[in-house]
Amino acid sequence: MSKKFIGIGETIHASIPRVAKVMIELHALGEDAFTTDSEPLSITKSIIESQADEGASYIAINMDAFGEDDIAVSLELMRKYVRLVRAFGKGVPVCIDSSDDNVLIAGLKEWYDTDQEVAKPLVNSLKVYTADTLMPLKKEYDYSFVGMLMSEEAPTGPGGSHSVDELFGLAKELFDKAMTFGFTSDDIYFDSTVFPLAIDMPMMPGVPGYTYRAFQTIKKIKNDPAMKDVHFSLGVSNSCRDLPGRKVGVARAYVEVAMGYGLDAGIVNVDHHFGEKPADPELVKLVEAYAKMDGEPENMNDAMMLMGQFCAAAKK
Repeated sequence: MSKKFIGIGETIHASIPRVAKVMIELHALGEDAFTTDSEPLSITKSIIESQADEGASYIAINMDAFGEDDIAVSLELMRKYVRLVRAFGKGVPVCIDSSDDNVLIAGLKEWYDTDQEVAKPLVNSLKVYTADTLMPLKKEYDYSFVGMLMSEEAPTGPGGSHSVDELFGLAKELFDKAMTFGFTSDDIYFDSTVFPLAIDMPMMPGVPGYTYRAFQTIKKIKNDPAMKDVHFSLGVSNSCRDLPGRKVGVARAYVEVAMGYGLDAGIVNVDHHFGEKPADPELVKLVEAYAKMDGEPENMNDAMMLMGQFCAAAKK
């Protein structure tokens, strides 16, 4: 684990209950809430500052949960929180995170709406079917991006999901297009999506697991001569969702194993300093079993056995 892991701080996210509570309290204070001292603003400031202090390479903002019924709310809040990161993030660039292109564009423009010098932000995410909307902005607003490997067309891989070859093809398409708009390999962070280990159980014989496909996709892209210098980012916290315990330990093991395939970044709780110290060998063994779940029955049985043992031990 000699290569530094690029930690993208995940905490300013409207879907995290404890953070959403503070966001709601802050928003309820009215028009001057983001410029007038208050307890909610002080808490928000400390969350941003602590992520910078813990070594975050980016501080992510996601307001989608507040804009499900009214996108104008997400747009307004994204701009306001981008300003807070710029003010209190100690020079750490923002990661503008949204499923809506309009919110991404609003956040990107807001980041650069200042006379002060700011670091290049990260936009999460672009897909092959949104690239033509977002990539032209590179000329005016310099940024890096997360390329989400998903397609509008129905996947045709085993079990009704994208195959490794399909995911590689999507990456290649995004990469080639990005090159025409002036992006470099260092600007690109591919995301092959994290599936929770707890439910990564193919229902049909011969179907590889999601973890296997994600890691093999990273490996295949990394072995491509043109794309070998791109980054990879995963939403690591999803890997341990629904587990009965030891979630931080499993996430740490997940990062360690994934780094062996080429992962070098992740949306994480940066307090845990993933990639900096070895994970529990038993948890590494568990994740490795899922990484090997290629559709062969014995490999699936190994993973299921280890997961059963883990769950039994965690519940004691």
